[in-house]
Amino acid sequence: MIDFWLAAGLLLLVALSFLLIPVLRSRRAQLEEDRTALNVALYQERVAELQVQQQEGVLDAAQMDAGRAEAARELLADTEGVAAPRVTRLGKAAPLLAAILVPVLGLGLYLHFGASDKVELTREFAQAPQSMEEMTRRLERAVAAQPDSAEALYFLGRTYMTQDRPADAAKIFERTVNLAGRQPELLGQWAQAQYFADGKKWSDKVQALTDEALKADPKEVTSLGLLGIAAFEGQRFQEAIDYWNRLLEQLPPDDQSRIALQGGITRASEKLVASGGKVAQAPAAKPAALLKVRVDLAADLKAKVQPGDSVFIFARATSGPPAPLAAKRLTVADLPATVELGDGDAMMPQLKLSNFPEVQLVARISRAGQPTAGEWIGRSQPLASSTTAPQQLTIDSPDK
Repeated sequence: MIDFWLAAGLLLLVALSFLLIPVLRSRRAQLEEDRTALNVALYQERVAELQVQQQEGVLDAAQMDAGRAEAARELLADTEGVAAPRVTRLGKAAPLLAAILVPVLGLGLYLHFGASDKVELTREFAQAPQSMEEMTRRLERAVAAQPDSAEALYFLGRTYMTQDRPADAAKIFERTVNLAGRQPELLGQWAQAQYFADGKKWSDKVQALTDEALKADPKEVTSLGLLGIAAFEGQRFQEAIDYWNRLLEQLPPDDQSRIALQGGITRASEKLVASGGKVAQAPAAKPAALLKVRVDLAADLKAKVQPGDSVFIFARATSGPPAPLAAKRLTVADLPATVELGDGDAMMPQLKLSNFPEVQLVARISRAGQPTAGEWIGRSQPLASSTTAPQQLTIDSPDK
């Protein structure tokens, strides 16, 4: 913050110089004017002496004229080069008053409209916090400085949860939802914080939040985990197993939380068996989709494309979101080429080939490297996402 004030002070000095320089110049002009008045007074005194000497008969008329001419030459020599005095309507007090008021007014306006707190926060966040408490204080100041920042509120809520402050976290997540909208992830975080803030008591509010989150996104992980915890605490062990199995499907293979989650499923299974129940078998997982497609270029287009032009090959649902379900990128120089599109190439985890029964294969050439628009395109007929036979796709039409 010191360097900021140093820079501001330097700019202030530059601004004041434009106000003080005229004052200094006027003072110099005043000194020159005073010196000129003194020379004129000396000239008049010399002429008076000559007149007295002439009256006493010491000087004749010729000597009198010669002495007066000599005094005039001396006066002219002393005043030569002195600029004519400039008349100003501002006077001397106005620039000095402005020099005092400008920095005071500037400082007041900055303190009122400026963002010194945000500048200081930016400097603080550039350095790693020394403790979780320090990080929390920074986030709290960030929220105070930017109350409309959903991102700052979200991170503050997560930090409160790690510090076992669920009541504070619930209030923060509620504010986040009001700002950013009722997104499934935010609803899940709010429900989880509210559940622990209520002493692990399930309520209609928590139920409504988790229902809304899973309706918008059936794979929302926080809601699935929370419902599993609530079911386990309520001794509904089969429900807990089902929710946690659904959550387990969403986690990457190398996720460390899979171990704890699997342990929870094991404990729930043991308690279910001990109570005389039987663990229901989880439904078989849907086989992963894998489409193999050979992409080629129509003969009449080979002279119209360039080797470096991008080629985007993707599959999209015939009835569903317009976003590609799986995509690969090549260049014209790679054609003809055979590629595989599968669940592992999904653009988003919830948009997998295996989640949609029917898809269409598309290949697009884009000189600008844009996957959504290009010069030439090829499309296949709709086919089942479970198709295993190799497909042929030819780029042969203008992209309109």
